[in-house]
Amino acid sequence: MREFFSRENWLFYLKHPAVRWNVYYLLCMTVISLVLAFMFNWMIGLAVVVLAVIGSTISLRRLRQLVNDTHEYLNHLTYQIQHGQQEALLAMPVGMIMLNDRNEVEWINPYMARYFKLEKVVGKPVASVDDQLAKLIEDGRDHQEPRIVTWRDHQFELLVQPRYRVAYLLDISKYAAIERRYRQEQIFLGNIYLDNYDELIQGMSDTDVSNLHNYVTSEISKWASDNHLLMKIIDDDNYLIIGHQSSLEELEKKKFKILDVIRQSTSQRNSPVTLSVGIAYAENDLIKLADTAQNNLDLALGRGGDQVVVRSKDQPARFYGGKTNPMEKRTRVRARMISQALQELINQADQLFVMGHHNPDMDSLGACLGIRRIAEMNGKECWIVVDDEHPHADIQRLMNEINNYQTIKDHIITPDEALEKVTDNSLLVMVDHAKRSITISPELYDKLQNRLVIIDHHRRGEEFPENPLLVYIEPYASSTCELITEMFEYQPREGKGLNKLEATTMLTGIQIDTKSFTKSAGTRTFDAASYLRSAGADGMMIQSFMKEDPQSFMDRNHLISRAIINDQIAICAGEDDRVYDSVTAAQAADMLLQVEGVEASFVITRRADGKVGVSARSAGDVNVQIIMEQMGGGGHLANAATQVADKTVDAVKNELIDLLAKTDDNSSQEDEEE
Repeated sequence: MREFFSRENWLFYLKHPAVRWNVYYLLCMTVISLVLAFMFNWMIGLAVVVLAVIGSTISLRRLRQLVNDTHEYLNHLTYQIQHGQQEALLAMPVGMIMLNDRNEVEWINPYMARYFKLEKVVGKPVASVDDQLAKLIEDGRDHQEPRIVTWRDHQFELLVQPRYRVAYLLDISKYAAIERRYRQEQIFLGNIYLDNYDELIQGMSDTDVSNLHNYVTSEISKWASDNHLLMKIIDDDNYLIIGHQSSLEELEKKKFKILDVIRQSTSQRNSPVTLSVGIAYAENDLIKLADTAQNNLDLALGRGGDQVVVRSKDQPARFYGGKTNPMEKRTRVRARMISQALQELINQADQLFVMGHHNPDMDSLGACLGIRRIAEMNGKECWIVVDDEHPHADIQRLMNEINNYQTIKDHIITPDEALEKVTDNSLLVMVDHAKRSITISPELYDKLQNRLVIIDHHRRGEEFPENPLLVYIEPYASSTCELITEMFEYQPREGKGLNKLEATTMLTGIQIDTKSFTKSAGTRTFDAASYLRSAGADGMMIQSFMKEDPQSFMDRNHLISRAIINDQIAICAGEDDRVYDSVTAAQAADMLLQVEGVEASFVITRRADGKVGVSARSAGDVNVQIIMEQMGGGGHLANAATQVADKTVDAVKNELIDLLAKTDDNSSQEDEEE
């Protein structure tokens, strides 16, 4: 009883809040019970006093025992947790490095110590222990999430906690190897197409055709076997290849030398064959993989053939080959088929809209006039969309001449007028280009992107409409006007043919694009020119269109005077604060090619829209298309261009020089490998 009423005992109960309120409750209930009992009967009150003392003593002792047991359990649990933490730090498969404020190693766990073997680490600066590790830790301070790093031939997930000066390294080399093997064993699918096989075998004997096909098939089969690929013959001019991602990486390192082997060996046999290859990868759905491979093959063919296009869905394409100019086709079968298909689409539409690219040239406007005439011959109305506030001198002369042809003038409209006239059943024809980014009216394109026809002579680029109704891209052609001129042969005879202005404009477009029939002019180019002359093209009017205004003449000569020629490359950069016309820059690039020893020319100028334009020309040995594509542009092997935003002329010039240097280095490496 003395222990129960001792001061230490009551201090124990009163210093714990949860226990204290229970004690208060028991005392209050006891006092109330005693008062009520004595009020009723003093004998009962005495009995209640005895029972209250005994009950309170037992209850409070049990309560104290419960508190003691709880404390003991918590102390034991705390010990177990601390012991577990210590064991985890020592035995868990995660490397730990603790640093002090001087960036010295304060402690490492045993798992981390095995990477240092018997090296003394603790107490030394991290940089003196391992400079690479110090750099990784320093870089990791800026990352809140773990990142994958490579250290001592292992791959780790590294997490740095600057607040606690602790770095954690989880070795994931095993899982990285599994992931790498998974990627290397992914399937890629490719289509191989013989570009000019049908034209080549015409006139050949059956024996020669068989020998040529057997030779090409044998070379492709041997190449596939050497590179661990499965090859299947689909048709006389079509093959299917299947392989693993690891094989594709090796093929890309070798730059697909099979292109050069087939081209050179068949040329020696006087039967030059070139290959176009479309390859798709990184897709688990085989149907989508096949579709992407076919799209890549179409891209390779649209760029002129003799090249490989490697691309996964929704990723940038990689190009190999494409070092030769596309060969002119020998038949007009495709021109007739395209003409008939276009005629059917015209008949199904209620009206047509045709437009070229920004800053239109004679080829672009001539093609528009040709399409308008074809639509009229088929009984449909066609609107020419033009919107250029600062046309070049030749285009301005053409527009002035159009004022004398009321029918044509009435069908030339602005983009805003086109948007008012367009219906869901209208047909849009894009000529001399295939990119939304350079079209005259992107808004009209958006409205009719599923009712679209493309006619172009430039190589197809990555930016290309998804679902055009008809595509007629022939990189071999001199101009878009040449392609459209060939279509008139297959139009209804009862329709009214080309008038003098239309024929003259189209012939001017051909003449300008061929540099007066000295460049990219094939037999079909002269056939088209002959047709246009017979349709009334006026030579004197052509000369009038092609005259230069004095300012353009002076600007062009000024640009040429600023040219620097080095290693057969001419680079000319205009002033950053002076605007040059894009046609003037292109003419300067053409004229620089006439200088002895110049194989390629690049003219860099500030454009009216604020961008920096680059006009590139080549005599044939340098593929300027690939160079311009790397700067965001495109074009032909010998004629390409690009526009760069938010950069100075000097910055674009330096970027071009660096790109040319890398191109030379890659060419040198390829020559050494050969």
